[in-house]
Amino acid sequence: MYLIKPSKYDDDGFVIRHWRGVVPSNSLACLHGLTADVEERGLLGQVEMRTHVIDESVSRIPLDEIARGNRAAGCRAVACLVGVQTNQFCRAADIALSLRREGVPVMVGGFHVTGMLALFPGVSPEIRQLLDAGVSVVAGEVEHRWHELLRDAWEGRLQPVYRLMDDPPDLFDAACPQASRQATRRFVNANYATIDCSRGCPFHCSFCTIINVQGRRMRYRSPECVTAAIRRAYRQSGIRIFFFTDDNFARNPASSKILDALIAMRHDEGIAIEFMMQVDVPAYRIPGFVEKASQAGCFSVFVGMESLNPWNLADVGKAQNHTGEYGAAVQIWRKARVRVQVGYIIGLPHDTEESVGTDVERLIREVQPDQASFFMMIPLPGSEDHKRLVASGVAIDPDYNKYDSCHETMPHARMSGEEWTAAYREAWRRFYSLENMKAILGRVDPSIYWDVLRNFWWYKYAVVAEGAHPMLTGFFRLKDRTTRRPGFAREGRVAHLRRRIPEVQRLL
Repeated sequence: MYLIKPSKYDDDGFVIRHWRGVVPSNSLACLHGLTADVEERGLLGQVEMRTHVIDESVSRIPLDEIARGNRAAGCRAVACLVGVQTNQFCRAADIALSLRREGVPVMVGGFHVTGMLALFPGVSPEIRQLLDAGVSVVAGEVEHRWHELLRDAWEGRLQPVYRLMDDPPDLFDAACPQASRQATRRFVNANYATIDCSRGCPFHCSFCTIINVQGRRMRYRSPECVTAAIRRAYRQSGIRIFFFTDDNFARNPASSKILDALIAMRHDEGIAIEFMMQVDVPAYRIPGFVEKASQAGCFSVFVGMESLNPWNLADVGKAQNHTGEYGAAVQIWRKARVRVQVGYIIGLPHDTEESVGTDVERLIREVQPDQASFFMMIPLPGSEDHKRLVASGVAIDPDYNKYDSCHETMPHARMSGEEWTAAYREAWRRFYSLENMKAILGRVDPSIYWDVLRNFWWYKYAVVAEGAHPMLTGFFRLKDRTTRRPGFAREGRVAHLRRRIPEVQRLL
């Protein structure tokens, strides 16, 4: 079993890989937990399973080893490309096709495949290419069907397409995500892991893929399951920092009970974990939620504010956001000594280069979050925006490798591509200016001063030195000259050194 989280290509065609990563993949943890559960329960009978967990953002994929394993007598290798997002699909497809040429069974799942098959009646060309090569695509969540897919792989009868979108699993008693030491040791914080406590979202944002890929009905893991997974990770692997990857933890029906259980673990068992989570703007109004989250160990919240322009919010269906309460929300979280990072989208319908600059200044002066993450608006497959643009015949970028929220991928009614990119880059520069960072450090609680400063260092490093979004990069970029995107020439050793030496000098 090879559970592989593919990376993506950079603009020069090199696979993005780092010496150490920052955010481990929750998709890998989910599939690792499910695979361990299948093995522990003996659901494949007398089959010995060996599972390898590989995150390509920090590890090289051993393609030759996988092919040899599939040829060994009495053995079968299966490669599962998990959690493939749209910007990773091009790389995932190249890996899958390479393995299929060696006869290795391959499954590809994740948001891109699920989004395309959920919103369109036919099969898109990029997925058809995989099917024609004998790759199996899995659309939807597999908690209740994973043992069936693995049995099909072992018996050599994988189906071309598994459509599971109409039968989402009940997560209440499903096997919980399980961090792999094989993977986490390659990250800066080896004591850091992810877990999704719930899936789905009740809101209707047109740019979001969650509502069509995971549904609008909130499905959630039992508090007992979540705390058991945390307790195991803490005791077995020393993991004490978690990222709850729920799109909106505040709307998880079990969130209050989970927080209560974490508080009890802290007081009764001495397991004092810390965590960050994603919430909506109105979450601060839930009675007792902020205080309880702080007591349970929450040190940071990611809040999807998206825009300070109410017309933008109305156009994308984000009716739950009211710009007048942004500042109050930040202050209440800050009073509880929880850092606030806001998500902000550049390129919504009413944005112009000038208005974006004005709104970012308002974000700095009026809202005063501790951190901000800026994203370029993109029509992600699986979103209503993507479906609408395709139906209306608007020319969107056919290169899915660019769908990483850092590239322009569609026309904008009020900005040229150059203006849009300039507004995006200026937003990063202005927010993380020395002036604003000093102002933020001057008002944060002294107990989190150094944490905020470290995050500033990291964000400035990622944006300035790496030229990439901080959530999508890592420490010290590695470039393998022999693994390059089709269409780009493979460089000789001397030519590659001539490229890399100046790059490393600039980085240092």
